Amino acid sequence: MGTDNGAHIGRRRFLGGLGAAATAAVLPACGASEPASPSPAPARPSSGPRRARPLFLGTYTSAEGGGTGIGTATYDDRTGHITGTGVVDGVADPSYLAVHPSGRTLYAVNEREDGGVTAVRLAEDGRHQVLGTRSTGGDAPCHLSVHPSGRWLLSANYGSGSVAVHPIGASGALGERTDLVAHTAPPPGPGQDGPHAHQIVTSPDGGHVLAVDLGNDTVYTYRLDTSAGRLARVSHATVRPGAGPRHLTFHPSGRFAYLAAEVDNTVVVCAYDPRTGALRPGAPQPTGTGPGTSYPAQLVVTGDGAYAYLANRGHNSLTRYAVEAGGARLRLLDTVPVGGDFPRHIALSPSGGLLFAANQRSGTVTVFHVDRRTGELRSAGRGFMSPVAVCALPL
Repeated sequence: MGTDNGAHIGRRRFLGGLGAAATAAVLPACGASEPASPSPAPARPSSGPRRARPLFLGTYTSAEGGGTGIGTATYDDRTGHITGTGVVDGVADPSYLAVHPSGRTLYAVNEREDGGVTAVRLAEDGRHQVLGTRSTGGDAPCHLSVHPSGRWLLSANYGSGSVAVHPIGASGALGERTDLVAHTAPPPGPGQDGPHAHQIVTSPDGGHVLAVDLGNDTVYTYRLDTSAGRLARVSHATVRPGAGPRHLTFHPSGRFAYLAAEVDNTVVVCAYDPRTGALRPGAPQPTGTGPGTSYPAQLVVTGDGAYAYLANRGHNSLTRYAVEAGGARLRLLDTVPVGGDFPRHIALSPSGGLLFAANQRSGTVTVFHVDRRTGELRSAGRGFMSPVAVCALPL
């Protein structure tokens, strides 16, 4: 979920608050090429063939100016240029997306009061097929991930503070839910009305599943029974009251993880024990956006583990950190304008040469070249218009 007007709010209020001002630059469908606002001219492309790769775009179909389903596009892995190709219609409020390890199936949450997860079979000719939707058993699921085995889909219900497990069949379609775990303890943090599960992800070694709960200021560690599809809690780590942890990203070593806390505007380096699954949070660190809160949304780490980037929604910026001491320390380097409004989600391309930012209020996806040596970000040009852009998944 998002945060707006200085307080964490529920999904229905958030969507209702977008209004005309928040969506004035949003077009009714994916695929437009007009810029949202003036921005630097695209870098001159170097010689060599274009390398088009698929890009999928999440949105809110129930928001004013939102899309009609999952946006589809391609991007040039050399220049970062995005070209719209269409929409996978009939997928309700696909606010977060994930792909199966095989690359053949895409999964989307349906962030609605009666939450669901939808599977989409991907086709090279663009005739993608919706395989069906299963209930998550909770309210407003906002995150999902595929277990490395490819056999289980994990999802987080923000509204009801629970996490769910679904089996994945040979075709990529989802079976009936095998588990639903509610976050009943510890009690909600200051200003929260209950638990709000915001993310669920498998540790790099595959041994544990971690769920971040913003409402309880807690990260829960589970073991997944890969035969029955059931979660067993083994530990939990609580950050300072009122921090509002939102998103956890592991260092490639698997021994450290970085936690973005959206309410108190901090980042926390956590030590992680792969043997026990225990997470040990360190001291809060600044986001480089100054006093107050800028509702940090998400962290990504480069494949070599040398740099980390943070999306700041209120500040409309990207923070660059140097990763030091083998992953144990983040050193703040700088912030750069994101070129859009309210960067909800960021992602690195598989090559690591590009960073994509989905800017919710401006309805744009902006792209940056990543300098492999310094970690510096350089704009790839004007933003690509995409209705209420809340997720950008480059493959």
